[in-house]
Amino acid sequence: MSTPLLEVRGLSKHYFGLTAVDALSFQVEAGTIVGLIGPNGSGKSTSIDCISGFQKADAGEWFLDGRSLTGLAPHRIARAGLTRTFQTVRAYDELSLLENLCVASQESDGAGWLASLRRSAEVRDKEARAAARGRLLLETVGLSHYADAPAAILSYGQRKLLAIAASMMAHPRVVVLDEPVAGVNPTMVRRIEQVIQQLNSEGVTLVIVEHNVDFVMNLCQRVVVLESGQKIADGPPGLIRSDPRVLAAYLGQAGATAYEAQGR
Repeated sequence: MSTPLLEVRGLSKHYFGLTAVDALSFQVEAGTIVGLIGPNGSGKSTSIDCISGFQKADAGEWFLDGRSLTGLAPHRIARAGLTRTFQTVRAYDELSLLENLCVASQESDGAGWLASLRRSAEVRDKEARAAARGRLLLETVGLSHYADAPAAILSYGQRKLLAIAASMMAHPRVVVLDEPVAGVNPTMVRRIEQVIQQLNSEGVTLVIVEHNVDFVMNLCQRVVVLESGQKIADGPPGLIRSDPRVLAAYLGQAGATAYEAQGR
């Protein structure tokens, strides 16, 4: 068997005696889109916070293409090839869209402060390459005509697209999208879906954490389901949709029984 691109083994996280994530293990194969779903409080966000270095796990380890990322700081994980977006969209409103992307690039380009201060040839070259990549990514997400406009003019859905573009600036191998379509209108949901499909067709592997189950089922080749911090299902969307444990987690046992009785 080939080595998975991203592998998580036995991830656990506790808060004052409460288990938020309980020995979670899953794999993400290169070139796939994998969904991570579950009811509120199931441990989805905590899991990706740990994997991306924004929270410290209490146990477990995780690897990117066989290289351990366990315990690394977020910027080192990003440089290794795993980037992410956040539920709360972040942008520098006074900067242009292109400048926002160039800032995102600086966070992972490894340029030291002294070289940046001196405006060395290396720094100038990195800035030129960042600007070129930023314009390309703005075209990919459909925001190229706003490249030089301040981010303050963007709608909420457009900010989601800008965040996806920012996550791509470091040429990542895996991108984790945290609630990419939460709070956006159906037209923007479709646009974000198209962007994700395009990125995946270009070789980017994605993990999508999302409450919109239909969105996940339409996009993902595999879906991992959490409940109360534990993995209760892991498989293709067709099987996940009809899994009684998943139905019970979302609908309650009585609701799941009624759903199955309808033959849906």
